[in-house]
Amino acid sequence: MTSPDAAPLRLNGRDLGRHAIMAVVNRTPDSFFDKGATYGFGAALEAVDRAVADGADIIDIGGVKAGPGEDVGVAEELRRVVDLVAAVRDRHPGVVISVDTWRAEVGAAVAEAGADLLNDTWGGPDPALAEVAAAHGVGLVCAHAGGLDPRTRPHRIGYDDVVADVIGHVTAEAERAVALGVAREAILIDPAHDFGKNTRHSLEITRRLGELTATGWPVLVAVSNKDFIGEALGRPVDKRGVGTMAVLGVSALLGARVFRVHDVAAARRALDAVAAVAPE
Repeated sequence: MTSPDAAPLRLNGRDLGRHAIMAVVNRTPDSFFDKGATYGFGAALEAVDRAVADGADIIDIGGVKAGPGEDVGVAEELRRVVDLVAAVRDRHPGVVISVDTWRAEVGAAVAEAGADLLNDTWGGPDPALAEVAAAHGVGLVCAHAGGLDPRTRPHRIGYDDVVADVIGHVTAEAERAVALGVAREAILIDPAHDFGKNTRHSLEITRRLGELTATGWPVLVAVSNKDFIGEALGRPVDKRGVGTMAVLGVSALLGARVFRVHDVAAARRALDAVAAVAPE
């Protein structure tokens, strides 16, 4: 469990506490979970409003589906995310705005539009993204995808020790970001469950998440409705809510600080329950 003297995490002038919820809002027509329900600008903005009302601390806006699919170039990604970031900044000045992108060009544009955090879920394929975060004074998520190219899936991927591989990569990326000028208190590390990993790897990371939190870097977990939960329970993507809440609870007990989710209200209740029963 996160101790009172845990490393600070500060974004948009806010100290994010013990359990911060990051709400997923994807402006993609082919999202694996909602199948494009928030692709339209109005629908996306309404989803942001609901998430904030339900207790989200961070809104994570994405313009490109994580998995394989239709090619989305830089111009189209910019079209999908920049105006939404600006609208959310105007509408919810106190919320932390994150953008899920691996591209430096997109990172620079959304930072100028009001984003506070660049969520690089692919583990640093564009090294200039950290430079953008430093130049614009915004935060950075340093993730691990096993060296995969963005939007690709692994084929029989293997690790001698997946947790050691994750820790080595994300801590090196975090220290590089600090050296470039990103504020230490604005950096998170993310093991990126299912990215460059099979179900066995993602379950191992969950069991050993305490090794990541022991690095001292704030840990983000993005497990909501993911395939490793579905495969472990034999449940389709729309029936993984209970499994997701269980994994969130375990992750919270092991010291995770930020939780990327689709169902903000349920996650808020689950994490409040963990906080109520766990030792300080």
